[in-house]
Amino acid sequence: MTQTSENVTWLTQSGYDKLKDELEYLTGPARSEITQKIEQAREEGDLKENAGYHAAREEQGKMELRIRQLTQLLERAKVGEAPADSGVVAPGMVVTVAFDGDLDDTMSFLLGSREVAGDDLDVYSPQSPLGQAINGKKVDEDATYELPNGKKSTVKIVAAKPYVG
Repeated sequence: MTQTSENVTWLTQSGYDKLKDELEYLTGPARSEITQKIEQAREEGDLKENAGYHAAREEQGKMELRIRQLTQLLERAKVGEAPADSGVVAPGMVVTVAFDGDLDDTMSFLLGSREVAGDDLDVYSPQSPLGQAINGKKVDEDATYELPNGKKSTVKIVAAKPYVG
């Protein structure tokens, strides 16, 4: 399968290993645990009024969703070094933009995946309107994108540096 930069998620080796370990846990021991919880709750009788059974089934659904998310993420992951520090915006970079060219109104974020960044950094998907508009732009270039309300917004690329997690 050929991957374009839009569907690649850049991961460090440690980030990849962490997500792979989580997937292995969820598909192994965690799946067994939830199956046991469901069986125990089922043995308690009437399933219509069995809160333990319904809670376990809900937990199972959330876990299966997370398994699908991790599987897809790891399938499209590119492990290794982030993009080169060329000043050109690409997935895997921390980008600083100025809204409407106002250098006092800036925002920095990772163009990539939430799975990669810590909680202290906002993340924008390369497929988002802002992500699509800035991807491939150079520092000091402007990019215009459409807001959810249909209006246009313009940002100036102030900085683009590889993310170091």
